[in-house]
Amino acid sequence: MRNTRSNKNRKDSQLNRRDILKLGALAGAGATASLLGMHATAYAEGDGPSILSREDAAELSADGLEEASIVGLQAAMSSGQLSAKTLTERYIKRIKKIDQNGPALNSVLELNPDALKIAKELDEERKKRGPRGPLHGIPILLKDNIDTGDKMQTTAGSLSLVGTPAPTDATVAKRLRDAGAIILGKTNLSEWAYARSNFSSSGWSGRGGQTHNPYIVDRNPCGSSSGSAVAVSASLCAAALGTETDGSITCPAHMTGIVGIKPTVGLVSRAGVIPISHTQDTVGPHGRTVADAAAVLGALVGIDPRDPATQDSTGKFYTDYTQFLNPNGLQGARIGVPRTSDFFGYNAYIDDIIEKAIVAMRNAGAIIVDPANLPSNNEWLTDNAETVVMVYEFKRDLNAYLATRTGVPVRSMADVIAFNEANADRELQFFDQGFMELAQNEAFSDADYQAALMRSRDIGRTRGIDAVMDQYQLDALVAPLTSPAWVTDLLYGDRFQGASTSPAAMAGYPLVTVPAGYVQGLPVGINFMGRAYSEPTLIKLAYAFEQLTHARQVPKYLPTMPVADPSLGRLPRRKNNGADVQAQQRTPVRMHGR
Repeated sequence: MRNTRSNKNRKDSQLNRRDILKLGALAGAGATASLLGMHATAYAEGDGPSILSREDAAELSADGLEEASIVGLQAAMSSGQLSAKTLTERYIKRIKKIDQNGPALNSVLELNPDALKIAKELDEERKKRGPRGPLHGIPILLKDNIDTGDKMQTTAGSLSLVGTPAPTDATVAKRLRDAGAIILGKTNLSEWAYARSNFSSSGWSGRGGQTHNPYIVDRNPCGSSSGSAVAVSASLCAAALGTETDGSITCPAHMTGIVGIKPTVGLVSRAGVIPISHTQDTVGPHGRTVADAAAVLGALVGIDPRDPATQDSTGKFYTDYTQFLNPNGLQGARIGVPRTSDFFGYNAYIDDIIEKAIVAMRNAGAIIVDPANLPSNNEWLTDNAETVVMVYEFKRDLNAYLATRTGVPVRSMADVIAFNEANADRELQFFDQGFMELAQNEAFSDADYQAALMRSRDIGRTRGIDAVMDQYQLDALVAPLTSPAWVTDLLYGDRFQGASTSPAAMAGYPLVTVPAGYVQGLPVGINFMGRAYSEPTLIKLAYAFEQLTHARQVPKYLPTMPVADPSLGRLPRRKNNGADVQAQQRTPVRMHGR
């Protein structure tokens, strides 16, 4: 397992499929809170030893931002109770209080120095012409691998890209600006979106250090979109953007108790986004609710000449995904449960929560097909196809991106590797760059790549998601995402157990992750999986599940896990005594986060 790997294995330059997966979201405070339908604060006396002082907790609870929805914020601005400038000021203050001080979550790398100016301009525009749409004046954070043609850096967390900012906005950044959103700043991430080292700690970058989980601060937030998810969970912004190759939007959503939408590859442009694999990369939203994430998704989609993959989305995208929010969406839906070893059985606590979620969906009128196993079963574990595709494409895609940047120390992957070696005290103090070295050395031929690409699509699509959904005429599949958050460890790295993201990653298909419950204060998410461009269906089902369960809880910023606190989630009894534990230990360790 991960925590018993030898130093030799950590440095090994030849990675198989399993190895690669181991790498892997005012006016008077009372009036505003009432208008927004604010949740009860998490800081009431007796709730536990939060890192926040009572004074800071009271101040934060009164700022009108905790759990505030995009619809609620927009209503407050439309009614004149709140301005975009005041809203932005409050988010900045909250970031300084929680992210830079107090719990020191370390999720935000930098703030946009023009954010307040932009907010003021949007307020003036609202008065003259009305709002552009649902995101007008809404502050949103971007993962630091998304270009912004402004005064902010775009570095993927690497010191090697610190210098002159990107020359133009990524398409998704421009579309957010066009929708009236305020790009509030950039978030920390697993450096190079977890595509540098053979092993590391999710949420760590050379530029930003380690990001922390807002529920229990010594726990990991997963990655690679760590900062985006943490910022949303701690109400440091209304929503955020992340990126995913295999698990990087959905896993952080799972571990920080929020909603993550990983779109179909081609639904959202990747132009101006630091790449790993054009076959699997996609950009998507983090929100505290399905409605918030859906509202942001609608602003991102559309054909983009800068990204040829978006041509496939012609006639398949919607500029308003909130139209699919249906509280009764589970009624009559056919939902399959894949019971393979990497989806279930690796963690009794996770299984307990997801089994209850399945019962709740059945009671809400869903037709549960159980089991509904993918014919390709666990081939994504044993076949190296996804590894080959990512390794082959990474160098080529990254070099093409770096050619667009000037005024930074590097222009190629080779330059990045050399920079890290020359700055090892800052960049290589904890983790190596074995994955980059593997890509740079072109370990796989073009023939290897073409064969792997065919196998990857076959495993993920033909004999994977498409096959099981055809066999049982399913609307979606559901499974737990992975284990609860582990203690962050810069010596041994991450400790993943199972995973349910890889078939969709290999297929290029969408996922929606929603909070399903908690284990000793740590969030657990459920993953809704579907076919290409099935976002409307997945959003409908995820929203109905969210409205049925209302599982999300406000983070408490505990310094470490309390011992046996029954208020933080029941611990299920393990079956067969030690035999069950031994079975779990034999389960292959998996990795998200690219």
